[in-house]
Amino acid sequence: MQTWSFILREKRRLRVFENSVLRRIFVPKRDEVTGEWRELNKEELNDLYSPTIVPVIIWRRMRWAEHVARMGERRGVYRVLVGKPEEMRPLGRPRRNGRIILRRIFRK
Repeated sequence: MQTWSFILREKRRLRVFENSVLRRIFVPKRDEVTGEWRELNKEELNDLYSPTIVPVIIWRRMRWAEHVARMGERRGVYRVLVGKPEEMRPLGRPRRNGRIILRRIFRK
């Protein structure tokens, strides 16, 4: 069973966002040679914080798909995951048929 696939663009955006958050958490570091403050690069951030966000999201999506797969076939979420919704529901408010209109008239 497959879950949603990540597009490379989405993976890159998530990594960039994660690195920006990690740079705020792990404050700039003083360079040993020049003595100037500098931001940490990707390798240094990965050494400080090893699990990246992309595998975590993939793992959680797989876990959710396993949970839905164990549901019964009559559940709506299962039918959507499998891709076989049995019926199409019309959009919007249900139309009123003549019987309902006549009942409302004669009740008054």
